[in-house]
Amino acid sequence: MSEPLVIIGNGMAALRLVEELAKRALGRYAIAVVGEEPHLAYNRVLLSSVLAREIAPAETELKPASWWRERGVTLLYGRSAIAIDADIRRVKLAGGATLPFGKLVLATGSTPIRLNVPGMTLPGVLTFRDLADVAAIARAAEGRRKAVVIGGGLLGLEAAYGLAKAGVEVAVLHLMDRLMERQLDPRASMLLQHALQARGIEVQLGADTKALRGRDRVEAVELAGGELIEADLVVVAAGIRPNVELARSAGLAIGRGIVVDDQLQTSRAGIYAIGECAEHRGTCYGLVEPAYQQAGVLAAHLAGAAAAYTGSVLATNLKVSGVNVFSAGDFIGAPGSEQIVLSDAGLGHYRKLVIAGGRLSGAVLFGDTTDALWYLDLIRSGAPIAAFRDDMMFGRALAERSSNLAA
Repeated sequence: MSEPLVIIGNGMAALRLVEELAKRALGRYAIAVVGEEPHLAYNRVLLSSVLAREIAPAETELKPASWWRERGVTLLYGRSAIAIDADIRRVKLAGGATLPFGKLVLATGSTPIRLNVPGMTLPGVLTFRDLADVAAIARAAEGRRKAVVIGGGLLGLEAAYGLAKAGVEVAVLHLMDRLMERQLDPRASMLLQHALQARGIEVQLGADTKALRGRDRVEAVELAGGELIEADLVVVAAGIRPNVELARSAGLAIGRGIVVDDQLQTSRAGIYAIGECAEHRGTCYGLVEPAYQQAGVLAAHLAGAAAAYTGSVLATNLKVSGVNVFSAGDFIGAPGSEQIVLSDAGLGHYRKLVIAGGRLSGAVLFGDTTDALWYLDLIRSGAPIAAFRDDMMFGRALAERSSNLAA
């Protein structure tokens, strides 16, 4: 008889877990997936393209309903899990129904942070995190002239790009001294700022939001220095917070996220967490790739294999507001490391490699990211680079050709 396995959350991490379990342990578990959103799992990376009207919402769907049925998965989407009783091994759903489980996986993701300043509840103030947010922003943008996006991280810039493509005048306000400071070095960040401004998006750095002003709806953003920036639509993209309330209801250990060990198990046996809601060795990643890696390890563990998740080398490989960017590892450069830089202002390309101990330890690419995955493999593997060090800046093909000639 198959053991009941309940997965709470129907996002990208949950889908990858089901994919991996289907390969490794088909038939071992009777899987039920509970998702609060009224959609099948979809690609959140494409939200800005939906907002920009480049693709339809349906095109973000990752797998059709038939795919889930063929793997024997019971899908309960548009349903909320409201409590977990870890002692009797049941999940309570909104409406009163309960689901028994032998194993439970929390893939509850995260929620956008709303700033603790006056005016955050005014009509016209929205967040940018899921398809419902995209639909709300699109409705609110109709007939609006000026939008302000608070937050110059990835989500904020994607929201700004989508709004600008939809014909709205957009200003980005960012508290830090450079855009995407967690993913880009100062040079790449400056290039990205210039690219955004060339697309008509205003960028203001060091902008500390004091309040949102308006009577019946938002009308302006007030900065700490007293400056008022006119806005009839404000999108807040100032970070995310792991969804831990359901885990707290089960008495699980909570730090910033749901605390898990190297098998992704929480403080209660048989209950696991993956993705943005999970905290592993003090880190909440908030990125897709670590969630996929966690899903692979957990699937192997649930299939009975010896598997351990030891953490992820952080990497970003995306098109941000229409520009290709990539970063991985120690892209800033720790003391004692050396840096190789190639910049072509005419083409708008920038490349920096960080080398430490005869190995590639970090990289930033802007504009041309053709060799991003090769650099990422070198960083993750820690492979020696001496044989092609002089040519690696120019990409894999030349580096490997030179290495073969030398051999």
